[in-house]
Amino acid sequence: MHSSGQDRVLPIQSGPESRPLKRHHTPRYYAHRVKESLTTRVSKMICAIFLGLLFIVGFITFILWLSLRPHRPRFHIHEFSVPGLGQESGFENAQITVNASARNPNQNIGIRYDSMEGSVYYRDQKIGTKPLMHEPFSQEPKNTTVIDGTFSGATLTVSSQRWMEFTNDRARGMVVFRLELTSMIRFRVSSWESKRHRMHANCDVDVGPDGLILPGSKNRKCPVYFA
Repeated sequence: MHSSGQDRVLPIQSGPESRPLKRHHTPRYYAHRVKESLTTRVSKMICAIFLGLLFIVGFITFILWLSLRPHRPRFHIHEFSVPGLGQESGFENAQITVNASARNPNQNIGIRYDSMEGSVYYRDQKIGTKPLMHEPFSQEPKNTTVIDGTFSGATLTVSSQRWMEFTNDRARGMVVFRLELTSMIRFRVSSWESKRHRMHANCDVDVGPDGLILPGSKNRKCPVYFA
């Protein structure tokens, strides 16, 4: 059979390669981008200012800390005597007399003491204790306070056996004692005061056969620490 007409198959012609369409943004889009950029810049500026202020405050605080950093008080032992040590019957009237000093070495910081107690040790055993400064007292910068007292009677616990140990050491040329000074102290700048610190000053003392402090211990500096 013959068809009345021929079916034509038209070739599909591919056009030129398609190119990406160029997108046109609306004015609202550009306004949003500008607003977003300004917000980021403002945030960065605020952070930079904050960090700068923080650095300045920290630097000023560090300088003030260096200039106002409190130094612990300085203690020295000047006199320490056991008058009866050179006497055969010294035990009957046993006593120990001490004289020390506390100095505030700070330039601009005062020190406030809540009284002060003294204790005498022999071979790490406490043999006497008593208040040496009964009332609270203050020290202005670069000021020295004298601390003295006598341990005897109820404030000095020395048995006959202990006294014998003293005399045995005396025969060898030296008796070693330790004076401990304790107090609660606060540092003060103008009207501001620090919290209380429990302070200990330990003064090692060498006493000669005559019962007097040896030259090597006289005016010796006493280590200070806080509990």
